[in-house]
Amino acid sequence: MRSEVARVLVTGAAGFIGAAVAERLCARGDEVLGIDNLNDYYQVSLKKDRVAHVAASAGERFTFKQVDFSNWEALSAALEGEHFDSIIHLGAQAGVRYSLENPRAYVEANLMGHVNLLEVARHRKVDHMVYASSSSVYGGNDKLPFAVEDRADHPVSLYAATKKADELMSETYAHLYRTPLTGLRFFTVYGPWGRPDMALWLFTDAILAGRPIKVFNHGEMWRDFTFIDDIVSGVVACLDSPPADDGEEKAGGSVKPHALYNIGNHRSEKLTRVIELIEEACGQKAEVELLPMQPGDVEKTYADIDAIQRDIGYQPTTSIDAGVPKFVQWFRDYHGL
Repeated sequence: MRSEVARVLVTGAAGFIGAAVAERLCARGDEVLGIDNLNDYYQVSLKKDRVAHVAASAGERFTFKQVDFSNWEALSAALEGEHFDSIIHLGAQAGVRYSLENPRAYVEANLMGHVNLLEVARHRKVDHMVYASSSSVYGGNDKLPFAVEDRADHPVSLYAATKKADELMSETYAHLYRTPLTGLRFFTVYGPWGRPDMALWLFTDAILAGRPIKVFNHGEMWRDFTFIDDIVSGVVACLDSPPADDGEEKAGGSVKPHALYNIGNHRSEKLTRVIELIEEACGQKAEVELLPMQPGDVEKTYADIDAIQRDIGYQPTTSIDAGVPKFVQWFRDYHGL
């Protein structure tokens, strides 16, 4: 059970979602041990700024250590003498397109790293480990919306394959060691402190600088855009609701203490509509370069969130009409524009 003040190990704490989750946990009175290797997949300065932002608001409730969790010896050394009740494992090598260029980075971070965190959870006998999966596991599924009950056996990128593998390894640990585990299939997350490799950042940056934006599949792209505050609420609510070891079937089909949930906005928005909202918030029109579909990408994502609504009470509240301007305003403020 939760102690009066829970201490949570958060991996990827310098990342977009990890920093936001750490900030929310500390704001509600929990303590957070955040770890991140601060790699240079995108600018390290942004990662350090996120950590500083969390530390400024959380004070002594937040501790940060730079460590590569795919390195077992380094991880063990960093965690020695540290107590925590539960784990939120959000650290990963992110990005579908980069997995075509650097596959080994995904194997190390997303496979070795995930096993290492499962081992920590097992040996520490933590109350619960919530981990990041991805909507990309659905691959080229053409049944919409994507439901956790759907087959997810045909990934179209190595990134997706590593996330599916994480789910399978987690099922094994839930079976062998009865470790309570919840996997969250994130749909396109955006908002303040977001990632520079994602569409909203790329488009906003280009429009404000007067550069053309690249729009793939000739604009015929739909995404279930989910605002960061809604995602964080769902992650924290899941942390507080570990799956029971009662033999009953969980979301995703396991009869072990392992649940899988989609976490999205339950709306599939056309990318051109998001571009219009960015243009309005920037006060200038985009110069659009229409391009064919990229390898490893999918045309549509759309989350069926019935399971997480039923079990956890998750309810996203932020539409893109409200969320996109918030991101653009943060982007302007962060860059002094």
